[in-house]
Amino acid sequence: MFPAINPQVLIAVGLAACVTYSLRLGGLLLASRFPRSGRFRRGMDALPGALLFSLVLPSIVAEGVWGLMAAALTAIVVLRTRNTLAAMLCGMLVIFAVRKIGQ
Repeated sequence: MFPAINPQVLIAVGLAACVTYSLRLGGLLLASRFPRSGRFRRGMDALPGALLFSLVLPSIVAEGVWGLMAAALTAIVVLRTRNTLAAMLCGMLVIFAVRKIGQ
């Protein structure tokens, strides 16, 4: 039927769950002490966009000029339509077409 589970594996999984939960709880408790207004709050509000940009920027640079064109098209579409999904699809379509043509 089922293979026997080593008790050390269960202990390791339990400890990992405790550590993960304590890290998340610690983050929530720490965040409750942050200021709710002023420059720090504005910085925290801008953080998700900055993190996303820092994740996307290396890919844009790696694609070169076409990466910049796709990013510009994505920005234009999202500014005109306010549809993020359509904007991402347009950017991905540009990169897909360039890669297929380049082969």
